[in-house]
Amino acid sequence: MSLRFLDLVRPFQPLLPEIQSPDRKVPFNQRMLWTAVTLLIFLVLSQVPLYGIVSSDSSDPLYWMRMILASNRGTLMELGISPIVTSGMVIQLLAGSHMIDVNLDLKSDRELYQSAQKLFAMILSIGQATVYVLTGLYGQPKDLGAGVCLLLILQLVVAGMIVILLDELLQKGYGLGSGISLFIATNICENIIWKAFSPTTVNTGRGPEFEGAIIALFHLLLSWNNKTRALKEAFYRKSLPNVMNLLATLAVFAVVVYLQGFRVEIPVKSSKFRGQRGAFPVKLFYTSNMPIMLESALTSNVFLVSQMLWTRFPDNLFVKLMGSWEAREGSAQLRAVSGLAYYMSPPLSLTDALLDPIHTAIYIAFMVSICAVFSKTWIEVSGSSPRDVAKQLKAQNMVIAGHREQSMYKELKRVIPTAAAFGGACIGLLSVASDLLGALGSGTGILLASTIIYSYFEMAMKEGDPSLAGFSDLM
Repeated sequence: MSLRFLDLVRPFQPLLPEIQSPDRKVPFNQRMLWTAVTLLIFLVLSQVPLYGIVSSDSSDPLYWMRMILASNRGTLMELGISPIVTSGMVIQLLAGSHMIDVNLDLKSDRELYQSAQKLFAMILSIGQATVYVLTGLYGQPKDLGAGVCLLLILQLVVAGMIVILLDELLQKGYGLGSGISLFIATNICENIIWKAFSPTTVNTGRGPEFEGAIIALFHLLLSWNNKTRALKEAFYRKSLPNVMNLLATLAVFAVVVYLQGFRVEIPVKSSKFRGQRGAFPVKLFYTSNMPIMLESALTSNVFLVSQMLWTRFPDNLFVKLMGSWEAREGSAQLRAVSGLAYYMSPPLSLTDALLDPIHTAIYIAFMVSICAVFSKTWIEVSGSSPRDVAKQLKAQNMVIAGHREQSMYKELKRVIPTAAAFGGACIGLLSVASDLLGALGSGTGILLASTIIYSYFEMAMKEGDPSLAGFSDLM
């Protein structure tokens, strides 16, 4: 008998920390409570600073990844959900492409599969923590000393383990959804709320101004004699969040929620019981927020590599082609000004988009095409392709009304890939529109938060009325 990849994980299973599955269905109120407790722990971890770091105002090399990784610089949540997301995607891609042999219908294989994800996430936590410390993210290792470096790595690894267990707690049925979705949405919403209501003041050269858009609106109306000028400043100020940014954010949320309702209902009926009918919904956002997450991960890694190379070899031709960087006005944070990284990054505003139409056109084409491709590719590796859905329907003794069992795959193939590609393209366009309108956070962040919050709303509705679940559980 040949040795499978998953069998290599078996010796580590007893050593891995694990949340026991509940022996009975957890009531909805208790699940809400556990979700709130998990969220509270995450928020505390996001605010507790790492002990031993040397404070620095230098450019953050992980700036573009913070949003989707629920990461907060210099805190216990420095790694965020990065180990879990990376581990889950890698293992799922390997399983979906049949590079590892796994039968998820077998309980033993499911347990090994989950253990493999957890083990890989732990290894990634240790690896990422070590790289962050040794590359000088918290100060030069020789200045920190071996003891402090080891302590920093230990703090990051322990925090990473807590996040892995919190995610497992929700996934096992004690809470709602998954830790990954919950933490991403919370991190994005926290960022938006802070930019709307932040009471901190910033000196922009014209005296101290409130950072929060709403606080600044009332402050300007009360302190300026010319109310028309005060309103104009509150709505359109450039250096800090303004009211138009906030309105654009709310508009994007509304559009995403509206588009969530677009779906094609495929009528299905039972092949065993006469009269039992239903509908299998193929949503416009068939792959949910995965296209934008994969696109964001790709661009973030390109930016990270490009910036690291540029800081070391600024005169190298290949490095310049990847991207040249300069500090933003009034900030130490670097931004791309030319090269591949520049054309993969959004224009800073609608004015910038009009001033450089070539950059804008390339960026829009890149976002729409890459999201469509990622969406179409993801269905093949995530178990939601037409062939996989046909198998699931067949296993439940369901057939598409008006079609034979043999032609189910052909009918699903006509609808699902088109929905996936078109939905991915729509997500790309929404992200571009959010960035151009100057929505708070980023287009990617708002789309992620919108889709996650809507999925939680659907979950809560199904918990209140199980009949609403319908055939969408197949998704």
